[in-house]
Amino acid sequence: MSQLKKFWRLLPLIAVMTFMLTGCGDPTLSALVPKGPVATEQLYLMKLSLFIMIFVVIVVFAIYVYVLVRFRKRKGDESIPKQVEGSHVLEIIWTVIPILLLLVLAVPTVSYTFKHSENYNKNKDAIHVKVTAHQFWWQFEYPDLGIATAQQLVIPKDKIIAFDVVSADVAHAFWVPSLGGKVDTNPGIRNTLYLQADEIATFQGRCTELCGASHALMNFTVAAKSEADFNAWVAKMKAPSTVPATAQKGEELFKENCMSCHAVNASGPGVAPNLKGFADRDTLAGILEKTPENLASWIHNPQDLKPGNKMPAFGKEANGKLDDAQIKDIVTYLQTLK
Repeated sequence: MSQLKKFWRLLPLIAVMTFMLTGCGDPTLSALVPKGPVATEQLYLMKLSLFIMIFVVIVVFAIYVYVLVRFRKRKGDESIPKQVEGSHVLEIIWTVIPILLLLVLAVPTVSYTFKHSENYNKNKDAIHVKVTAHQFWWQFEYPDLGIATAQQLVIPKDKIIAFDVVSADVAHAFWVPSLGGKVDTNPGIRNTLYLQADEIATFQGRCTELCGASHALMNFTVAAKSEADFNAWVAKMKAPSTVPATAQKGEELFKENCMSCHAVNASGPGVAPNLKGFADRDTLAGILEKTPENLASWIHNPQDLKPGNKMPAFGKEANGKLDDAQIKDIVTYLQTLK
């Protein structure tokens, strides 16, 4: 069977799969399902440009079909259609129309570009967050509130969030599709961004700059809460953690092996993800369901789950120094960090 025949046989299957896959996806990870004013305005621009392009395609194809039908050669007709080359009227028409279409697109685009570039870092009513991108995790600091966390950004609903975004190592890009467009995070360069959530929900965030082996696994979440719940979260983050007697052995092991990198006090960012409030987070390492089994596997050998990250393996089978019982004790302790 020729390759062309194989292609034509597969074409219906490809078409059906394409239509089916268009219905797949996470509504909390889509720029087409906006949940904030910035994302809504950006979706408007996407729709506007799409409608203009569709309009142009329809008009061009309509003219094309009309010309094919109206001026087709008929039997016995040897005449030559009227030539319009050099017509000043037509040249003005097909020059002015594209200019008008570009203006229709350019005016709101330029307006929203300046609006979305506004720096709210001096706005006292905004929540200020410093975002630092690392290979391959995210650090979030609230300088006005004196707290820091990682991997799960918590924000109040209906409040402007003013971001300072930087990188601790290589180029990354910060993006929460449901709330607004992306911004680069570069070493030594400070970029700004503002976003706002219109509803209480948890949204997905991604790194959109190829930054290493686990670029595709550099995920985070954004939890939008009511203002009262956000204030309660801040108070909880500032409060000291209480460790039950059943977790004290794990606490000692954590201090001996992990404290040099991981802070458990929300006032310090640390060189690795701050684990204050870890027990209340939705995911582990941004990619895994936060279960005791997954947490033990992560501590045992994180390279198996997120290649290229900078955390060493602690399991003895991975040339670490902790046995399964000790790792289990640390897991028990981490589950108390609320």
